[in-house]
Amino acid sequence: MIQTNPDPKAHYMKLVIGRGRKTLAVAVTLFLSAGLCALGIQQAAAAEPQLEKAIQAGQALFAHETFDGNGMTCQSCHANGGVGLGKLPNDTAIPSLSNAATIFPRFNPRANKVVTLEDQLRNCIVRALQGKPPAYGTEQMMQLVSYIASLAQGKPLDMGGRPQ
Repeated sequence: MIQTNPDPKAHYMKLVIGRGRKTLAVAVTLFLSAGLCALGIQQAAAAEPQLEKAIQAGQALFAHETFDGNGMTCQSCHANGGVGLGKLPNDTAIPSLSNAATIFPRFNPRANKVVTLEDQLRNCIVRALQGKPPAYGTEQMMQLVSYIASLAQGKPLDMGGRPQ
């Protein structure tokens, strides 16, 4: 036997209240999620000064550190902090580093392998500066990578692309 609701208004009110509760639950969930997102953004903003410090430290390394090598620094070849066209000691022109962080990893035909930005930095320090490069994962390496990455801010990712 099918029971019918003798009061259609009561049935309608139950539906509205039930939907209202669901709507309220969804609204509360969205509100709380927004609050958590805002908290995450505040935490990210609080961490930003640490990133800025790493970039500045990397810029100082780029400009002044010889890595116990031949007295040259990264800036000896890479003009204007790496954003200008550079020149090797033999006067060979080299591209800027303005997009370097966007093109790695990339295949290096001379090494016959895929290299990372860290590999490339270490290679430059060993070959051009004849120095001792920072080890992978060290604070100095992180600072150099942070600085080079900052030069590419806003540029599109172009893994395997060419330096500009």
